[in-house]
Amino acid sequence: MERDFAVVTPRYLRTPDAALHLGLSPRTLEKHRCFGTGPVFRKLGGRIVYALVDLEAWAEIGTRRSTSDPGRGTVHPAKRIDPGAPVRR
Repeated sequence: MERDFAVVTPRYLRTPDAALHLGLSPRTLEKHRCFGTGPVFRKLGGRIVYALVDLEAWAEIGTRRSTSDPGRGTVHPAKRIDPGAPVRR
């Protein structure tokens, strides 16, 4: 008797896997979450998860074609943002 097994593609990633997906360390992603500079996340129970589409959307903000390309926005470093600094989005 054969059984069909569906391949489940994860829609949500925990912090270590989300960081790996983005090429960051988990600690850097945690800092982004604390400072509000990172991708959108969800709290499900006591767990922090990231939707794949949100990770891709956040990474897409930093897309550039050249060093002179201003792009659509800025992916900030994982540190506190100066409230007096102008915001580019």
